Amino acid sequence: MNWIISLIIGGFVGWVASIIMKTNAQMGIVANVLVGVVGSALGSWLASALGFVPTGSIVSFAVGLGGAVLLIFVLRKIGMFR
Repeated sequence: MNWIISLIIGGFVGWVASIIMKTNAQMGIVANVLVGVVGSALGSWLASALGFVPTGSIVSFAVGLGGAVLLIFVLRKIGMFR
């Protein structure tokens, strides 16, 4: 059951990140979920590497969103998105 919730929240995080980065028209629901889940993992890893442990839902959402935005930025630089 937890993985279903993770996919739903990942999809929402990926969707919001795609709106922020203006790639929403290029991404479908699968890409939003993948970017959200991978970006959230990236954000959590970077936060812990910097010594910041996100606690609470809003802070965890912000860290996940930041990671997803960073992932879209990197994917845009390597040519996946325009």
